[in-house]
Amino acid sequence: MTTPPADTDSADVPAMAVSRSRPALSPSRAMDFKQCPLKYRFRAIDRIPEPPSRNAVRGTVVHAVLEDLYRLPTADRVPERAAELAGPAWARVLADQPEIAELVADDGLEEFLGEVRTLVETYYRLEDPTRFDPESCESRVEVELESGVPLRGFVDRIDVAPTGQLRVVDYKTGRSPGLAQETKALFQLKFYALVVLRTRGILPTQLRLIYLADEQILTYAPDEPELLRFERTLAALWRAILDAGRTGDFQPSTSWLCGFCSYKHLCPEFDGTPPPYPGWPDGGTGELPDETLADSVAD
Repeated sequence: MTTPPADTDSADVPAMAVSRSRPALSPSRAMDFKQCPLKYRFRAIDRIPEPPSRNAVRGTVVHAVLEDLYRLPTADRVPERAAELAGPAWARVLADQPEIAELVADDGLEEFLGEVRTLVETYYRLEDPTRFDPESCESRVEVELESGVPLRGFVDRIDVAPTGQLRVVDYKTGRSPGLAQETKALFQLKFYALVVLRTRGILPTQLRLIYLADEQILTYAPDEPELLRFERTLAALWRAILDAGRTGDFQPSTSWLCGFCSYKHLCPEFDGTPPPYPGWPDGGTGELPDETLADSVAD
């Protein structure tokens, strides 16, 4: 049986929309265009809503718990205290999106919160939050490259050692990637490494993806020549997006991932009819609609 992508639980989880002043690339939107230009159009230009999934909402709550955990004094970041944070974190997410209540109605809220607490408990087997203080959690990062490509995202955690060495950490509540999905994971890590390099002038010593579902850690130590090549790759991708935006020619691209796409009913490859193209925002030079904080949990 085919299973969803490894990081479905934590990618593109629903969250409160955050206002943006201009178009930009996030890791999720870049991967959307690489996977299927038409999917990118539906998400980034048409802004067609997607129904939230139970797993995605669970990922949002786990991220909220871990963010709250690092707001506590170091000595208070013990497993028992973390477990207590699950209820308040759910309440905040629910307040922003009342419609998600129905996603936990069948199994019950306590079972859902039990799953959240289990994932948080797993986190303690991978890192000890009482041994360090992050520089920042859930921080928005953005930069415009010299080529004119605007990059944007949200980083789960940034750690800075007394020596000045910098580590970027991203939590995933799904499984660690197989070979087919490892490229996507490395793409996200390189994206954040490049943003840090261009905003701080610091090459991150380490980038880390923490997969809670199967207790795995994927680490990446970037080097500057590799990031410069990646920067050129993003510039070429952005040019392709702009070209499609001017013409409206966002072609569908089929793969096994189509089985998990919320827009399948609108895709001509599956006898669907896309809505009329609304045009690139502001005639091609203005604002794209808002992205979401979840694109970091993605992105």
